[in-house]
Amino acid sequence: MKEEQITIPVFVSVDTGGTFTDFVCFRNGRFQVFKYPSSREDPSEAVLKGLEQIVPGCSLRVIHGSTVATNTLLERKGAKTAIITNKGFEDILEIGRQTRSRIYDLFYRRQNQLVDSKLRFGINCRIDSGGRRIEELDRRELTDIVKAIRAHGVDSVAVCLLFSFLDPSDEMLIEKAMENSGVEVSLSCDVLKEFREYERLSTTVIDAYVKPVMRRYLKGLSDALGEKMLSIMQSNGGRISVKAASRQPVRTILSGPAGGVVGALRTGVKAGFDKIISFDMGGTSTDVALIDGKLPLRTDSIIAGLPVQVPMIDIQTVGAGGGSIARFDEGGALTVGPQSAGAHPGPICYGKGCSEPTVTDANLLLGRLIPENFLGGAVPILKEPAERVFNNLARLWSMTRKELAEGICTVANSNMERAIRVVSVEKGHDPGDFTLVSFGGAGAMHAAFLAESLGIPRVLIPEHPGVLSAMGMLLSDVIMDYSLTVMQDFSLFSEEDLNSFYASLESRAIGDMRDEGFMNDQLLLERYADLRYKGQSYELIVPWSSDLAQGFHAAHQRAYGYCDREGEIEMVNVRLRAVAETDKPSLECCKIPQTKDPSEAVICERSCVFDGVTVATKLYRRSLLREGFELEGPAIIAEYSSTTVLPPGMILSVDSLRNMVIDCTGRR
Repeated sequence: MKEEQITIPVFVSVDTGGTFTDFVCFRNGRFQVFKYPSSREDPSEAVLKGLEQIVPGCSLRVIHGSTVATNTLLERKGAKTAIITNKGFEDILEIGRQTRSRIYDLFYRRQNQLVDSKLRFGINCRIDSGGRRIEELDRRELTDIVKAIRAHGVDSVAVCLLFSFLDPSDEMLIEKAMENSGVEVSLSCDVLKEFREYERLSTTVIDAYVKPVMRRYLKGLSDALGEKMLSIMQSNGGRISVKAASRQPVRTILSGPAGGVVGALRTGVKAGFDKIISFDMGGTSTDVALIDGKLPLRTDSIIAGLPVQVPMIDIQTVGAGGGSIARFDEGGALTVGPQSAGAHPGPICYGKGCSEPTVTDANLLLGRLIPENFLGGAVPILKEPAERVFNNLARLWSMTRKELAEGICTVANSNMERAIRVVSVEKGHDPGDFTLVSFGGAGAMHAAFLAESLGIPRVLIPEHPGVLSAMGMLLSDVIMDYSLTVMQDFSLFSEEDLNSFYASLESRAIGDMRDEGFMNDQLLLERYADLRYKGQSYELIVPWSSDLAQGFHAAHQRAYGYCDREGEIEMVNVRLRAVAETDKPSLECCKIPQTKDPSEAVICERSCVFDGVTVATKLYRRSLLREGFELEGPAIIAEYSSTTVLPPGMILSVDSLRNMVIDCTGRR
C-alpha cells in the first residue's frame, strides 16, 4: 500500500488566498479538501506545508493558482526595472491616456510609476505603421544603454519599440545584446503583438516587473515538487507549465479568481444551467463574473491602476469579504471595506488582536456562523471579544448590537450587489435569466439575500464551496492565447489573407503546445477577430464564423443596443485560442432517494437574527444532507469549508450532484 502511494500520482490543486491557502485532492475517485493559513511573507511555505499534511509521502501532480504576481504588483515590491523604447517615447508610461478614473477628486494623486524616469532609455531606430524600416538601430547607442543598465543595478528590462508587432527584429537585437548581462528581459513582441503603444508598454513593463519575483517563487516550488509535476493557472482560465509561466508571468495575474469561474462554469453546466453568475466571496474581496455558456474574456483589464492587455476572464472585483472592516465615516454613515483584517490579525473573533468589527464578526453575532464548526473546529472562534467591540461601537452610535451587526451585513450586500449589476444589468443582461453560483468561504452566507434583491431565481451552492477556485483548477484545460494586429478594412481581406494570418498564429500555438506535451490532433484551435465600425476607437471580440460581418453586427447590437449593417467594418486584430483537454475528475451524479425528509441531518436548534427578529433556526450538517432532501428556512447548513444561510421562507433542495439549490422566487 505504501509503495502504491509513492508511485501513483495524486492530483492536487492549490489556490493561495489572502487568508487561507485552499487544497483539493482527488484520490481513489473522491475529493478531499483542506485549508491552511496563508503565509504572507513566503506563500510557498503554506503551499508545501499544506501538501505535506494532506498527501504526505505521495507522488503529486499539482495545479497552482498563485497570488505572487498580483501581490508583487499591488504592493509595489517587484524587481528594479528599466525600459528601452524609441528615442522620444521614453515617457509613454508616465503620460498614459486622457482617461481619469476619479475626475472629481480634487486631491487625487497618481501612483508612482513602476519604472523611475532615469531608468527609461530611448534608442534611435524606427519601424513605421506599415512595417517598413525608417531608421536602423544604433548599435553603439545600444552598447552604451546596456552599460548604463548594468551600472544602475537593474534586475529586469522591458523592451517595447513602435510597431514591433509588425517587425520584431530590433527588439530581438536588444535581447541578444542583453544576453550575458544577468538581467531578465521582456519583449513586447512576445508579450503582446498588438497595437496601442501605451497598453503594450504597460503590459510588458508589468511582465518585466514581476518576472524575477515569480521565477524565484516557481523555482522554489518546482525544486521541491519537480518541474514536470507542477502546472500554473493563468488569468484566461487555462493552465500552463512552470516553464511557460516563468516566461510570461503577466498571464498569471488573476489566476486564483479565474479558477473559481472555471469551477462555477463546470459545476453549473453539469447541473443543467449554462447561464450563470459566479459569486466568489472570500476573506478580503468578492469576485463576480457573468457566464453565458462559455468563459467571458476581456483584453482591457486594469490592475493596480495599470492597463494589462492580455486575455483574462472578465471578472468584477469589489473590496467586500468576510474580513472587510466596518467603520463609520465623518458623516456618521456606515461603510464596509475595502480595508480588510486579512489573515493576520483576522476578524476580532480570531482572537489575534483585531479591534475593528468585520463582516465575519457580524455574522457570528447574528448566529449565522457556528464557532464549533469553523473549518471543522480547527480554528477557534471567540464570541466574547466581538461582543465587547460591537457593544461599545453600538452604544457610541445609539443603536443596538443586533442593529449594528445586521447593518454591516446589509452594507456588504449592497457593495456586492453593485458588482453583480456591473457584469449583468450594465451590459444589457437581466439577472432574472441567470443562476447565482455561490462559492468562497463567505459566499453562501450572503448569496440568498443577494439573489432575492437582484431578482435572481435560484442560488446553486456546489459541494465544497469554500474551495471551488481550487476545484476549478483541477477541472481546467491547458489554454494558450495568441493575437496579431492587422488593422485594415474588412472588405479588403481575401480568404487567403485571413488564412495566412491565422496560419502564423497556429504555427506558434502548435509549437508551444508541443512543449506542453500535446500533439496536433489533441488541440482545439478557436479563431476570433477584433472588429469595429470605421471611425470607432474600440473593438469587439467576435468568434470566427462563415459570416463574420453578421456576427459582428449581432455582437454590437447586444453590447450597445444598435448596429449599422451598412457601415464599413475594420478588422483590428486576429486572435487564436489553443485548447488541449486534460484528464480531469468527473462530477458524478447520484441516485435520488425516495425520501425528502432532512431531519436526520439536524444537529441542533439555535437562535439567529433575520430582519431584526430573533428566530429559532435549525442547524444542519451538510454531509448528512442526502440527494433529494428539501428543507425550508430559516436554517443554517454547516460544512468544513463554508456555512450556508437560508433565510426564513426560502426552500433549499439537494440535487443529484450534491449541489444545494435555493429557490429565491418567493418566500413562503
